[in-house]
Amino acid sequence: MKIGISCYPTYGGSGVVATELGKNLANRGHEVHFISYALPYRLNGYYDNIFFHEVKVPEYPLFEYPPYALALATKLADIAIHERLDLIHTHYAIPHATSGYLAREMIRGEHDLKLVTTLHGTDITLVGADPSFLRITRYSINSSDAVTAVSNFLKEETIRTFNPTVPIEVIYNFIEEQVEQPRECKVLRKRLAAHGEALLIHLSNFRPVKRVLDTLEITRLVLPHHPVRLVLIGDGPERSVAERRARELGIENSVTFLGKQDDVYRLLSLGDIFLMPSESESFGLAALEAMYCGLPCVSSNAGGLPELNIHGETGYTAPVGDVESMSRHVLRILSEEGRLEKMSQVARNYALERFHADKIIPMYVDLYRRVLGQSL
Repeated sequence: MKIGISCYPTYGGSGVVATELGKNLANRGHEVHFISYALPYRLNGYYDNIFFHEVKVPEYPLFEYPPYALALATKLADIAIHERLDLIHTHYAIPHATSGYLAREMIRGEHDLKLVTTLHGTDITLVGADPSFLRITRYSINSSDAVTAVSNFLKEETIRTFNPTVPIEVIYNFIEEQVEQPRECKVLRKRLAAHGEALLIHLSNFRPVKRVLDTLEITRLVLPHHPVRLVLIGDGPERSVAERRARELGIENSVTFLGKQDDVYRLLSLGDIFLMPSESESFGLAALEAMYCGLPCVSSNAGGLPELNIHGETGYTAPVGDVESMSRHVLRILSEEGRLEKMSQVARNYALERFHADKIIPMYVDLYRRVLGQSL
């Protein structure tokens, strides 16, 4: 198949999933075209059957805000015709599903194009639900030929907020096995934990919804009872606030800010426990990647996280903001003999058995074929 993918190319879960999906589809012999305003950040290396098309937005004094959605729609239509695309898979409802719908309608009668939309989270719970976008979000969802959501929680939220007329299929996010580098990881861990501290890891885009400050509070509560170091991967609006808060709490010497990193699997594999105290999380891709690397997760029970992090098995969950309970869970994992090792193995096995790419990618391929009316 020839598949167009439109996503946000920046450091975030929806863009990561879209990029990894495209790479997996290409590895399975499909032709993939990424259409966005920048190269997706995980689209590295060369692939014979992956192509990138940059969307240029004209700047005119009349435009107070650049009309990206319209430029994207035009580019999608052009690429669909010139490359004879079978379908466009848009990730994140606003503006991609809307632009995909416009592209399909613009070339109707000239080229038969199908539209698949995947909902990822805040495009439904925050952006799409805003009164400024609610009606167009509902229309774009209902105008798609197929719609997926990354968790049962998000599916139910979409139904509650938009009452869609199209069915929504749940297709979870996924991971795939990585090349291990035990020697390099040992060296890096020694640098981060020079005195043998346990490593608590957090990975996010540092938006307020991720509650990065809670990871600092958890660390503060754990430190008097067990030597730990908090390693924060990523960047965003809350980073400077978190750096200041670490100094205010007097734990700055036990916190390392690594900023944005490309090789997140290698860094995650250095850790002992992954912290995800998010206020809202439709799935929790970073937690899944951490579980694959053998890290038990201590997370909130928000949104779709309980579908991923099984309390008492792959880690522990607690109510949003309950840093005291989360710190007790961290101490329990670190202090009880054999618990860290056992939970580490359970977390990795669960990630591989439930969310491996070999299980999830065929679900997308099957969906594409059904949309295109192809026999399996």
